Amino acid sequence: MESVADNHSTDSNSEADNNMTRPISSSSSAVQRALLLIQSDDLDYKLQAAREIRRLTKTSQRCRRQLSEAVNPLVSMLRVRVDSPESYPQHEAALLALLNLAVKDEKNKISIVEAGALEPIISFLKSQDLNLQEYATASLLTLSASTVNKPIITASGAIPLLVQVLKHGSPQAKADAVMALSNLSTHPNNLHIILETKPIPSIVNLLKNCKKSAKTAEKCSALIESLVGFDEGRIALTSEEGGVLAVVEVLENGSLQSREHAVGALLTMCQSDRCKYREPILREGVIPGLLELTVQGTPKSQSKAQMLLQLLRESPYPRSELQPDTLENIVCNIISQIDGEDQSGKAKKMLAEMVQVSMEQSLRHLQQRALVCTPTEKLPIASCTSEVSSK
Repeated sequence: MESVADNHSTDSNSEADNNMTRPISSSSSAVQRALLLIQSDDLDYKLQAAREIRRLTKTSQRCRRQLSEAVNPLVSMLRVRVDSPESYPQHEAALLALLNLAVKDEKNKISIVEAGALEPIISFLKSQDLNLQEYATASLLTLSASTVNKPIITASGAIPLLVQVLKHGSPQAKADAVMALSNLSTHPNNLHIILETKPIPSIVNLLKNCKKSAKTAEKCSALIESLVGFDEGRIALTSEEGGVLAVVEVLENGSLQSREHAVGALLTMCQSDRCKYREPILREGVIPGLLELTVQGTPKSQSKAQMLLQLLRESPYPRSELQPDTLENIVCNIISQIDGEDQSGKAKKMLAEMVQVSMEQSLRHLQQRALVCTPTEKLPIASCTSEVSSK
């Protein structure tokens, strides 16, 4: 029986055959070999090359640049007919290779979209194979990080399909889908498109079940903060059982950035219609988290928490100079209305603890400033960026 390679007699395949037996002496020769094999007409060689490209580009930014020529052949592998027996390994290997090529490489992100990868990738979002759907979702997450790609991805009809993945996909696919939607939400008019797909129940469900300090919770909170800027978004959040509570839990237990998004979402709701949203927010026990944010949040969180506390009290209007708007007055007013007089003591105790924390932070700040004034050895500064991990 003839092998697949025997059916091809092109020069490139003959050269590829010779290279198959050559030892790899360095990363550079591995790159050259992969580029040679990926352009072969032999599907087995292409598959081997795709897997090698995935390996080489997992951690090396230099290899991502050197292997940028592989984008077009890899995209062509995505177009292998789904009903052919070799389609799944071809699709899987090509998707994962393209995903790694795109990580932290803006040029490759753009080249992949320009090469026509979106059509097959989006078709994989509808695949019954959850692994393939997961890889496609991760690819869109990475590609949507490019400002250039966002309008093209939107025009391709990806948003409704990402929301479907958010509803029915695997846990990893759901997390990647909400991050991709968060990326796309920053492009003008995309929030309207996202709202039309009614995503909030699925976002809330994901938020309820994920770790509140995780990146997924941050992206869910960011998306909710954007969506509650519209009446449909606010209505959807308050109509969803546990919707407001999920946001309050992030405000209490999330990362600094997540808490900033959470308090921003609640503030937006209360500012839009205080009479309508004050009670639903208070009912979920938001006060302790807000108190903590006033001294331990980011500068934006602190400011937003103060503003929300003022809106949550009985009267939305400033008091006279004889009754200053101290945090204690605001909080005691709110808590006494909800839980009775015994809670006023708890509010004062809570405030005392918050003040103590604030004083300690101020003291540390003064000590740090004093150290700055003292000549000392300069220390190197490390920077950190984050993007979807290579596969």
